[in-house]
Amino acid sequence: MGKLINGKEFADNLCKKIATEVTKLKDKSIKPGLAVVRVGEDPASAVYVNMKAKKTEEVGMHSVTKILDENTSQEDLLKIVEELNKDDAINGILVQLPLPKQINEDAVINSINPDKDVDGFHAINTGRLWSNIDSLVPCTPLGCKMLLLNELKDLTGKKAIIVGRSNIVGKPMASLLIGENCTVTVAHSKTKDLEGEVKKSDIVVAAVGVPEMVKGSWIKPGATVIDVGINRIERDGKKKLVGDVEFIEAEKIAGAITPVPGGVGPMTIACLLHNTLIATCRRHNIEVPRLF
Repeated sequence: MGKLINGKEFADNLCKKIATEVTKLKDKSIKPGLAVVRVGEDPASAVYVNMKAKKTEEVGMHSVTKILDENTSQEDLLKIVEELNKDDAINGILVQLPLPKQINEDAVINSINPDKDVDGFHAINTGRLWSNIDSLVPCTPLGCKMLLLNELKDLTGKKAIIVGRSNIVGKPMASLLIGENCTVTVAHSKTKDLEGEVKKSDIVVAAVGVPEMVKGSWIKPGATVIDVGINRIERDGKKKLVGDVEFIEAEKIAGAITPVPGGVGPMTIACLLHNTLIATCRRHNIEVPRLF
């Protein structure tokens, strides 16, 4: 049986380290501030935004939440983002996705000051990441990288496959693993012989958004499996959460594997706070602490 990678425990420890660094900044009269903007009443978004605000305050940061009506115009949302860009008390800005259909997500994301873009989605941060320039990195792939380094210590020479090519996880994950000297394959729904590609891989990052798409029999014995997927399904008349990997079978073969829930999920908010700390330090020309 593969070792369970406990993302919740890692995230809790990371948050404790962040809180310590926030206390040091307060001693210098600096208080990191994170603003989260939500448009509409999407239930999942509401839960995420509340969790982010709670965790932000728990580590001692200043938290601002702006909740806008579902019918808010793109122009009005852009005005709010610009106000936050100019607000010296705010070091990180996050606009919760998805946005209502009348709003262009790319336009909003790219209106955020790249140095406050703690989601790491701005085109400038994307370019910085791929160019090996210090950037704010998307939170979920950053969390995956932290878990992999904690488990394997050195990723040099590992064959890694990322199943999924989104701008949020797949593409930045590829860049991060290349930066750790992995040989990286990015696979997707159009990949020929996906099973064969997965079987060759020492590291599998599943981020395709399809319940249990990656079968346990595909996993190379001893491989490290990071399951980013969070899918709600009904099984035996009950609703449950499953990942993009067939966990029960994969656990028998993998060397280590993240569960769903309790694996990658908790890392995303911890890395959001990590990015807010980084943004604050850079803005005040303070050396960025290395916490992992």
